[in-house]
Amino acid sequence: MANVPGQNNAAPTVTGSISESSQSYGKPASHNGPLETIKVDGNKSLTLTAENLLLNDPAAKKANRTCGFAGFGASAAPTTHTIPLYNVLWAEQKNEALVIDYAKQVAKNRVQAATWTFVVNEADSPDVQTWVDTLMTKAYGPAKRCKRAKVLVNPHAGPGGAEKKWRVDCEPLFKAARMPMDIELTTFSGQALEKAREVDVDAFDTIVTCSGDGLAHEVFNGLGQRPDATQALQKIAVSHIPCGSGNAMSLNLYGSYRPSICALAIIKGVETPMDLISITQGDKRTLSFLSQALGVVAESDLATEHLRWMGGARFTWGFLVRIFEKKCYPCDLAVKVEIEDKPGVREHYRQHTHRASPANLGTAEAPRAENADAVPSYDAERQGLPPLRYGTVNDDLPEGWELIPQDKMANFYCGNMAFMAADANFFSAALANDGLMDLVCINGDISVSAQLGMLLSVESGKFFDNSLVSYRKISAYRIIPRDQKDGYISIDGEKVPFAPFQAEVHRGLGRVISKSGKYEAPGPAGWEKGRIGA
Repeated sequence: MANVPGQNNAAPTVTGSISESSQSYGKPASHNGPLETIKVDGNKSLTLTAENLLLNDPAAKKANRTCGFAGFGASAAPTTHTIPLYNVLWAEQKNEALVIDYAKQVAKNRVQAATWTFVVNEADSPDVQTWVDTLMTKAYGPAKRCKRAKVLVNPHAGPGGAEKKWRVDCEPLFKAARMPMDIELTTFSGQALEKAREVDVDAFDTIVTCSGDGLAHEVFNGLGQRPDATQALQKIAVSHIPCGSGNAMSLNLYGSYRPSICALAIIKGVETPMDLISITQGDKRTLSFLSQALGVVAESDLATEHLRWMGGARFTWGFLVRIFEKKCYPCDLAVKVEIEDKPGVREHYRQHTHRASPANLGTAEAPRAENADAVPSYDAERQGLPPLRYGTVNDDLPEGWELIPQDKMANFYCGNMAFMAADANFFSAALANDGLMDLVCINGDISVSAQLGMLLSVESGKFFDNSLVSYRKISAYRIIPRDQKDGYISIDGEKVPFAPFQAEVHRGLGRVISKSGKYEAPGPAGWEKGRIGA
């Protein structure tokens, strides 16, 4: 008889619909065509379809029937129970037992580790092992099994509770997927940077950051400070369990900010090249993976640190306060623009996404890093980070660049990912490895009602098309704040000195674990239709 822990050995609940956690590597689910079936527990059967694992239990209906007059009052449990292959974590045959570990959907946005155990006939053992091998191949597709994980947990992240989220929601899933783990709790700011700088990149497949986005920022920079920085950044992938106030990384890579959903996405995810940005300020060079901001967005984040107990709502509060103040942040700005207008940006997104689609890759099975073939290879023998094409902020302005005064700047916001928070898709045309940054600039000399309209358009997905928003694809820039003694500049949500800085992008320099080889954001409205007006 199947043993399902936590269910008193009752048959598991049918998964009637595929949740946000579910994803297939095959064609749409169908009961037509050849099915791969084995017998278990005597008269039960397990069947593999393109997307699902089906348990058929003919005895369930009879066993669950209750007495009733002329059939009234009779009830029956379903005879077929379904697990999406995406949720299958492990399967193995142990003598006469078949054990299947899976992520059981216990709520719309939560899964937890569960197990089916069946008795198999010894005579059927070779067929069962072949079936298990097929199940594991279908369940994992191109994803690496048993990823070796260096797990860093920041117990003080965001509103707190990161350690509990890891222990309760995520670690059991990793264990069920047979992932070797080395787990450490961070105790001070900068510790993750030190760990990444010292980690044996040959011993792990991924560094899992359980925190907000700050821990990932530390990890990328720790890898970037190594003598073998380029090799290390391309050898070990960074992944994210969302436990902070801002969980942009998980939203973009896994389409969720729920810890267990993201843990499952890491288990089933694929290594993906991701652009990184070099920031030079003073004599220091750092890496940015998420965003750079000066103006309202930077202040809304950094000036509300004392409101972390509010979670993500603190960003909205900070934004509203500054909108009503109609603040401007004068600066001088030079930008290396690659795509100037919104129709061009939308077309770039369409072409880039179209090239990376499964249909055009000739397979419906393998998630793949978008435009992966075009990602440049870096010299693995080179020490440190790649050379800077445009020098540093301390050098003369690169040839062809022009510093333009921006007296009415309210928001300078440059992004490498789409979502900055759950309801904040600021950079809808962002791509993981197109070698470009997305730049949004907004003037401060507009009405409060217009600014409120822009805020609402972010949540509704119409921000990209707002006529007051300048949206460009760029490869580098220099920004010099002025007319302020002090202020806020944010790099990946971290405060840096209020001083000039320069940025340039390195295509595909970093590695992350993504759910499907791309960002999970929907893209700018209408991108599927080709080049249309902004």
